[in-house]
Amino acid sequence: MGQEPRVLPPSPNWYCARCSDAVPGGLFGFAARTSVFLVRVGPGADAIPGTPPFRVIGELVGHTERVSGFTFSHHPGQYNLCATSSDDGTVKIWDVETKTVVTEHALHQHTISALHWSPRVKDLIVSGDEKGVVFCYWLNRNDSQHLFIEPRTILCLTCSPHHEDLIAIGYKDGIVVIIDISKKGEVIHRLRGHDDEIHSIAWCPLPGEDCLSINQEENSEEPEIPNGKVIAQTPVAKGCYLATGSKDQTIRIWSCSRGRGVMMLKLPSLKRRGGGIDPTVKERLWLTLHWPKDQPTQLVSSCFGGELLLWDLTQSWRRKYTLFSASSEGQNHSRIVFNLCPLQTEDDKQLLLSTSMDRDVRTACFAFSIVKCWDMATLECCWTLPSLGGFAYSLAFSPVDTGCLAIGVGDGMIRIWNTLSIKNNYDVKNFWQGVKSKVTALCWHPTKEGCLAFGTDDGKVGLYDTYSSKPPQISSTYHKKTVYTLAWGPPVPPTALGGEGDRPSLTLYSCGGEGIVLQHNPWKLSGEAFDINKLIRDTNSITYKLPVHTEISWKADGKIMALGNEDGSIEIFRVPNLKLICTIQQHHKLVNTISWHHEHGSQPELSYLMASGSNNAVIYVHNLQTVIESNSESPVTITEPYRTLSGHTAKITSLAWSQHHDGRLVSASYDGTAQVWDTLQEEPLCNFRGHRGRLFCVVWSPLDPDCIYSGADDFCVYKWLTSMQEHSRPPQGKKSIELEKKRLSQPKPKPKKKKKPTSRVPIKQELCDRNEDEGVKESSGPVENGVSDQETEEEAREPELPCAVTSAVSKEPISCTPVSVGFEKSKVTINNKVTLLKKELPKEKSDSRYPYCISEALMKKRKARSILPLSTSLDHRSKEEIHQDCLVLATAKHSKEPNEDVSADLEERFHLGLFTDRATLYRMIEVEGKGHLENGHPELFHQLMLWKGDLKGVLRTAAERGELTDNLVAMAPVAGYHVWVWAVEAFAKQLCFQDQYVKAASHLLSIHKVYEAVELLKSNHFYREAIAVAKARLRPEDPILKDLYLSWGAVLEKDGHYALAAKCYLGATSAYDAAKVLSKKGDATSLRTAAELASIVGENELSASLALRCAQELLLARNWVGAQEALHLHESLKGQRLVFCLLELLSKHLEEKQLLEVKSSSSYNAWTAGGEGPFVERVTAVWKTAFSLDSPEQYQAAVRQLQSVKYPSATSNTPSKQLLLHLCHDLTLAVLSQQVASWDTAVEELLRAVMRSYDSGNFTIMQEVHSAFLPEGCDHLRDKLGDHQSPTTPAFKSLEAFFIYGRLYEFWWSLSGPCPESSIWVRAAHRRMTSVEQSQQLNNVSPEETEPKASQPEPSRPPELDVRLTEEGEQILRACKELFSEEHASLQNSQRTVAEVQETLADMIRQHQKRQLCKPTADGPAKNEPEQEAEQSLSGSQHQCKEEKSEPVSLPELTKRLTEANERIAKFPESIKTWPFPDVLECCLILLHIKSQHPGCVTHEMQQQAQELLQKYSNTKVYKRHCQTFCT
Repeated sequence: MGQEPRVLPPSPNWYCARCSDAVPGGLFGFAARTSVFLVRVGPGADAIPGTPPFRVIGELVGHTERVSGFTFSHHPGQYNLCATSSDDGTVKIWDVETKTVVTEHALHQHTISALHWSPRVKDLIVSGDEKGVVFCYWLNRNDSQHLFIEPRTILCLTCSPHHEDLIAIGYKDGIVVIIDISKKGEVIHRLRGHDDEIHSIAWCPLPGEDCLSINQEENSEEPEIPNGKVIAQTPVAKGCYLATGSKDQTIRIWSCSRGRGVMMLKLPSLKRRGGGIDPTVKERLWLTLHWPKDQPTQLVSSCFGGELLLWDLTQSWRRKYTLFSASSEGQNHSRIVFNLCPLQTEDDKQLLLSTSMDRDVRTACFAFSIVKCWDMATLECCWTLPSLGGFAYSLAFSPVDTGCLAIGVGDGMIRIWNTLSIKNNYDVKNFWQGVKSKVTALCWHPTKEGCLAFGTDDGKVGLYDTYSSKPPQISSTYHKKTVYTLAWGPPVPPTALGGEGDRPSLTLYSCGGEGIVLQHNPWKLSGEAFDINKLIRDTNSITYKLPVHTEISWKADGKIMALGNEDGSIEIFRVPNLKLICTIQQHHKLVNTISWHHEHGSQPELSYLMASGSNNAVIYVHNLQTVIESNSESPVTITEPYRTLSGHTAKITSLAWSQHHDGRLVSASYDGTAQVWDTLQEEPLCNFRGHRGRLFCVVWSPLDPDCIYSGADDFCVYKWLTSMQEHSRPPQGKKSIELEKKRLSQPKPKPKKKKKPTSRVPIKQELCDRNEDEGVKESSGPVENGVSDQETEEEAREPELPCAVTSAVSKEPISCTPVSVGFEKSKVTINNKVTLLKKELPKEKSDSRYPYCISEALMKKRKARSILPLSTSLDHRSKEEIHQDCLVLATAKHSKEPNEDVSADLEERFHLGLFTDRATLYRMIEVEGKGHLENGHPELFHQLMLWKGDLKGVLRTAAERGELTDNLVAMAPVAGYHVWVWAVEAFAKQLCFQDQYVKAASHLLSIHKVYEAVELLKSNHFYREAIAVAKARLRPEDPILKDLYLSWGAVLEKDGHYALAAKCYLGATSAYDAAKVLSKKGDATSLRTAAELASIVGENELSASLALRCAQELLLARNWVGAQEALHLHESLKGQRLVFCLLELLSKHLEEKQLLEVKSSSSYNAWTAGGEGPFVERVTAVWKTAFSLDSPEQYQAAVRQLQSVKYPSATSNTPSKQLLLHLCHDLTLAVLSQQVASWDTAVEELLRAVMRSYDSGNFTIMQEVHSAFLPEGCDHLRDKLGDHQSPTTPAFKSLEAFFIYGRLYEFWWSLSGPCPESSIWVRAAHRRMTSVEQSQQLNNVSPEETEPKASQPEPSRPPELDVRLTEEGEQILRACKELFSEEHASLQNSQRTVAEVQETLADMIRQHQKRQLCKPTADGPAKNEPEQEAEQSLSGSQHQCKEEKSEPVSLPELTKRLTEANERIAKFPESIKTWPFPDVLECCLILLHIKSQHPGCVTHEMQQQAQELLQKYSNTKVYKRHCQTFCT
């Protein structure tokens, strides 16, 4: 396999003439998105025997936009060089061995569309762009040549393999030209014949025209006169054939000597089995060609539906072809092929590689690209490389069919990758039916084979049976937004109701982007899904608004469900009725992923670990064992994590626990990396950086403990090994991939152009164009108070124009003839609009230099438009016509009987209706009205109709044409009440079409349609106006008012306006939601305000939680005063005030002793100053004065408050501030217990505090705890406990042991200083040390002894001293006998044995995996037997110490050791195992070191006891060497 991770690559790019290429030796490359993927083909691929011989070996990364061309150098000796072109405007030259850019150029000013490396000139790379420009670039001399042959779009170009100066170019309009670059691009031939795009050009592999028997008289359809320029017949022009493929469905063979076509091949219409020809297949045709090098009489081409044809060119009168893979239907491509490239492998096998817009044979909707390899000898498909056509959103391994990996992809398909396939490394099946959208979530059924649930970005949820060809079952209930997560879990009511046979054992739960979790019955997907919020609300009697759910995860036993929410909280529910048992307030941003630890580990309690990740970069792990097992009546709130995993720099998107380890977790992040963690130690183990985008999903292999799969937005799924990663943690101090992508995606700044005169309208247009590329959310955001942010920005950008501009624009347009003036900048073309210059506006009068500009004075003098223009114009005709009007009018007025001639005259002369009867007048008004409408003046038409008295008709006509005005609506009551109401409603609809929603609502209010007005404003996001109307016109208890508040609050919350959203929730009497949303920002000010708000409205539990969070935020800033003020907000936090008070006093104490690193100034309370005396007395005195804590009842209440809070144990990675807070919590309980004489509790809490500092490796803090809280030792506690049979006696012994342990180290270090003086331990007098003693001291120093004490200096060489013990020194050495507990030594030895065996087994597994990855060498054959593997692994691990050589141990022996050790541990009493004890052997070694340095300090009896314990219990490799040193 090699060390490169296996990758499922993205799809090759479409519609590019040359996007893939190959070189002899088996190296193939194809362009995919913005990079190029390299594939090794043939024997050099090191593939597993029996599998297809190919492997993806790397990626060329450097372009910022789509790669449009890729070509190798086909010159021997430089097969490692290749060139790429991209839409980013660059051409890059690469070295594929190092995967780096050798050089690049950006000569093109337009999109590059064609690229080729000359097969004749070693350093010539030719490229062409969409504007017809060709650049020839010589790599070695860094020189270029610019050629502009035709002003047409270039689609493809190919350099001649026979002449170094000839290049054939194909254009989009069907023209093909052959140019000579040595003559500055002179056109040798212009070949006409194709009618559409040229997709491919292939030169005949052999020079001359003897290889094909084509008569010159053939192809009568071709013109007899050669196309293009007639040139002298040179030897170059004589001997060459050229083939071109076009979108016009033809292949043409051209003769270069004659400059004309000699053969035409028409693509056949091939019918597939089971169906006819797709009618659209010819429209999307891409015709690519390959002329085989060793077969000049044959030509390979693509066809309509992805078929490949081998044409026989020997008989030109017969169009004979052979279909590739004719015997097996499913082997061909199913859609158009874009590129064909030959490849000769190391074993001289001739292959052909094709890339296509492909799909599964059954697919009809979504397409993706694949690569196929063909054997040119048999024309059969050798193998297929599948690819991804979209983001890899989801990964899921089948729990039943182990090794089947489901991949949800953004191209609308589900891939099922059989990762265990022996015959094919890329055994991938595609499922598309019923999907039709991006697949964003997947989940296998835990027990049913082949049952896969999927969710899509359009809200669809379905079930696939992957073992059948049936379409999936689709749930009838859709989510309104993207499906985030799917999970199988036990049914809850109402699905859970009924007998066992009436309901499924597991139902499907889906969480959508709208924040709803639905329960789907897999037996009845056609039925309605159930929203579990209803059950949660009823079971827990919740009255406030439930949070927006973003994640769901079930514990493996199916009894506990976790819901992640948009506000960062996580809720834990118990089945069957989803009773809320716990809320975790840890994340403060949207929760993206939750994962429960598996249940089959060596430690059953680990199954209660739950890891979660959110939009911030920190992963929290919580241990919920206590919460789940306690069965508390009221829900518990957790604010402290069990473990914190910090290192990522962007949001966490996916988490997965290893099924092979205890507490090992892998995370995926938007920072572009996947990280493996040891959660128990909070340590990062390894970091994978192979992706080039944001990671969406990650999953651990169910079979290989070293293997992980991950998917990202780089269209790739990687399989990688944890043991092969170079990095241990994510990159720090670097921008996230998301931010980097945003930066790269910004359009390049365009060069500034000279200012041109513009009017107000073009300025707005420019603003629109400028904002066109912005996101949809920004451009179409909610408009508040009638003005959107975008409109305000546009108004701010508009230049200030004089009043004349406004007046000119407001009037009707005027046609002016432009006049050429004396300078170029003032040339302006006017077409039916008034255009004014900002800098050259006339002030009052029109200037002759600007005849097209109209001054304000001239605009004012214009007369109002006539309402009867046609009649007026007819009255201004010639005198004869007017006289005739008089005669016709007289005849009509004095005619006693109707006359047809007179009627005809009046019909023609309608303007006489002003002087005749009403009917003729109506006729005149009708004609005038039509004229106004045709000329675009509906307001004049309305006036005429009003004169006529037809107000109802006016309103109806205006409504139909969308031309209602305020004046018309104001006059509507004249026509009656119903007409007026109808007119107002019609006008409101018209205003809505014109985006004047507020005005429309005002008109609806005028007819008392209050609810309609409010709904109109709400639906168009005018919440402020809608609330104002509703409060003014509706009853206070109307439910629509609350709905308005909640809707507006949700929108504001989503946009990040938390304070205003809180006001809305308060207005809706949802005070709980108001406090929650106010706290979402997470800063101290917001948290304090939220806590005060919650306290005012009576939400005491929430208030206490927020106040505590606020105090913790202030604690990070060392603002002690502010923290106490925040805790003072709620009485239930009095216990926490005591903790913070003790923490403040302890921090000040450590700061004064310079034991605490302070990076910022601290704001201490007044009580920290001037304190003297014992530390505990100072603490209790401050509690009494500052908190009025003096009665036993008050102490008891504080103890009860603090005992309800549990903190996890510490590790070496626990932050110092968090460690001090947790430690002070234990110390506060200890002091409170002492005050109420509860000495058992006091001892236990003191021991917990000591253990926290010990586990974190902070010896200094542990000693300060001893000196502050046990200044006189543990004797007074022994006296208080009294009875030696007390249950607390083991805890007291452990506490006393740790106290002596710390004193022992201090004693040893006082003897080991470079120049120790007399102290409380010893009296020192200088003497001379022998060289033998010095040598003995150097040999006895060991790193293991001081390893737990990282904060202290290592003991150095003893000085030349004569040391005598003081009384205190003798006392501490006598007390050391308490440390020599044989019972604890035996327990610790058994625990070390278990840990050592587990470490050895893990090392054996790692060694075995490494041997599987590496090739077996000739001189060292691999062993296959498990016994031999165990021996080799264990032997290798045990020979790390050069001084020690142990016999190899077999695997059964290791198992036996592990079993025996566990049995011994089980026999110890629980009191011994519950409370920790210092390492007995470590204490023995310290004492023996003291003896070796100063023989008179340690008695012979103690030395003998220490040696006996070492000899008896040092059978683990940690202590074996030291035992040999001191005991022999």
